[in-house]
Amino acid sequence: MEKKTATPEDQKPAEQETPVTTVEETPVDPIAELTKKCDEANDRYLRLVAEFENYKKRNQRDAENTVRYANEKFARDMVDVLDNFERALKGGDEDLRAGLEQIHKLYLSVLSRNGVEPMNAEGKKFDPINHEAVAHIPSDIPEGMIVDEAIRGYLMHDKVLRHAKVAVSAGKQ
Repeated sequence: MEKKTATPEDQKPAEQETPVTTVEETPVDPIAELTKKCDEANDRYLRLVAEFENYKKRNQRDAENTVRYANEKFARDMVDVLDNFERALKGGDEDLRAGLEQIHKLYLSVLSRNGVEPMNAEGKKFDPINHEAVAHIPSDIPEGMIVDEAIRGYLMHDKVLRHAKVAVSAGKQ
């Protein structure tokens, strides 16, 4: 039989041993914990819904304001034209024609700055996309050509703003 020799670790007095401490756990109610998490998630959800509703209202208000004031620059330019009309009306008869011609030029330049350009229809082939025929008259000009422009048409950035009202040649009859 073998004799076991004692090691210094084996000879430790009992008081030097590290006592084992136990942590007392408080009993956790799983239902209460899940209810708390659910309430927190629901609260976050409700706040998110409210934020999104506010976002939608703000976007709608911004869109309405954008549409409402879209022509603000154009309106300012037109007020300048109106001012010139009023000045021309205050002037004498001899200045009236010259004033009206200046206003006409100003008016056309305001329209041009805002993307509105007149169509030149007379002498061109009738195009139902750009023109509206108001008369069909016999003439020496080939059939389907525009003879007269009753009301000028206008384009706004390549889109027809108003069709030109024209008289179209019916050819020789």
